[in-house]
Amino acid sequence: MVIAVGDYVVRISYNRDVLFKVLEIRPDGIVKLKGISYRIIADAPIEDLELAGGMRFTNKENDLMEKIQQTVKNLVLEKQLTKDKNKPILQKTGKVLHIDGDTFYLSLCMKYYDILGVNAVGENVLEFEQPKKISSLLQKHNPDILVLTGHDSLNKKYKNLFDINEYKNSKYFVEAIKEARKVPQGNKQLIIFAGACQSFFEALLEAGADYAASPERVLIHALDPVFIVERIAYCPFNEVLSIEEAIKNTVTKFKGVGGYEILGVARKGGPVVGAFDDKS
Repeated sequence: MVIAVGDYVVRISYNRDVLFKVLEIRPDGIVKLKGISYRIIADAPIEDLELAGGMRFTNKENDLMEKIQQTVKNLVLEKQLTKDKNKPILQKTGKVLHIDGDTFYLSLCMKYYDILGVNAVGENVLEFEQPKKISSLLQKHNPDILVLTGHDSLNKKYKNLFDINEYKNSKYFVEAIKEARKVPQGNKQLIIFAGACQSFFEALLEAGADYAASPERVLIHALDPVFIVERIAYCPFNEVLSIEEAIKNTVTKFKGVGGYEILGVARKGGPVVGAFDDKS
């Protein structure tokens, strides 16, 4: 068995639970890996890896993808029924700015925003650069909802779970949140989701995020931010979105994401031009 950069592999010692792509093979036999479904960057000895062949997902991930596809179908149907019921009414949903440190996950999220009818723009910005660029990007796009994500991890040999230096990128997410909160928003309140796999959940909320990862320091699914954002974007501005409703479609639920109840951002209006014309 020869493993090369670009191959898809699974880790034998982890019961082949997550599918990875090989990013780098070091001379000492340590392989750098990136998760396909989960936002994880990992290292593993080459002897612990097994080629995945033609599989797109592991058995565990395949079960999740089936659930995700059913959730997406249900959400699309829900929107169509609401649209049919409310004709003819204008609707304005929240605009999303999704800033992601990883181009692959950004592309995946943008695909699902489109399927779910969420008005979103994406920017690929490495985690350590997000605090420097957040102000100009907010002024450029003027979103209602901001997503700050990418990769993160907790030191395997951490001594203090509440020391931000034990985390790979949480400090950059914290700095970016604080910078975002400095940008004037006029008469609206910017809603922020921040964090990635194993992020310092409490610190992100304290910095000013409304939703964050990861309460139990678990891996979050690549689409968890999308499913939270979809609930926010379509929640009416005069209704409270409970935290239970916000996370109900996510993969990792309260283990991976959490936060506070908020007011939604969607608005209904009218008239629809031509909708009331006399057709007789």
